[in-house]
Amino acid sequence: MNEEQLKAAKYLKTVRGQVDGIIKMLDEGRYCVDISNQIAAAQSLLKKANMLILKQHMNHCVKEAFLHDRGEEKVDEIIRLLEKVIDK
Repeated sequence: MNEEQLKAAKYLKTVRGQVDGIIKMLDEGRYCVDISNQIAAAQSLLKKANMLILKQHMNHCVKEAFLHDRGEEKVDEIIRLLEKVIDK
C-alpha cells in the first residue's frame, strides 16, 4: 500500500469504530443531536478517505493511462465518479 492508501485505511478503521459507537448510542437511547453529530463526523472521515483514494488513482492509474494514450477513458471514469460524490 502507498501512503494515500495507508492513510485512507486508517480513516476507514476509525469510521468502523465510530459506526459501532453510533449503533451503541442508538441502543442506549442517547440524544438524537449527539447521534447526528457522530454520523456527521463519520461522513467527514469517509469523504477524506475517498479523496485520498481518488488522489492515489489520479497520481498513478490516470497518469499511467495518459502515458499509454488511454487518458480519455480514465477522465470519463473520474467524471462519472465525481457525479456520484458531489452533491447536486
